Amino acid sequence: MEEAAFNALAEAELERIENALEACGADIDIEPKPGGILEIEFDNGSKMIINRHSAAREIWVAARSGGFHFRHEQGRWANTRGGDELWAMLAALVSDQAGEAVSLVRPD
Repeated sequence: MEEAAFNALAEAELERIENALEACGADIDIEPKPGGILEIEFDNGSKMIINRHSAAREIWVAARSGGFHFRHEQGRWANTRGGDELWAMLAALVSDQAGEAVSLVRPD
């Protein structure tokens, strides 16, 4: 995939993630940063970073529980270790870090 196509695809996904996080009801602050970065701060002071990594053509998630890389394959973002879907993993990671159940639904 060309870099420009990847950047457009990743930016659209990051925007969907930002909107879903804002609507999820958890006590979090979301701050978009230049270069395709979302910084999420939780009520407990912990942070999560979600960003695009153009060189690898991946979306990266840095959470308290570890780092995760997602590659766009067959119409979805799949974890490069295990194949788990980005949105399902994000819901679990955000729930864990927020200390409350959080549901994230990817809008179509």
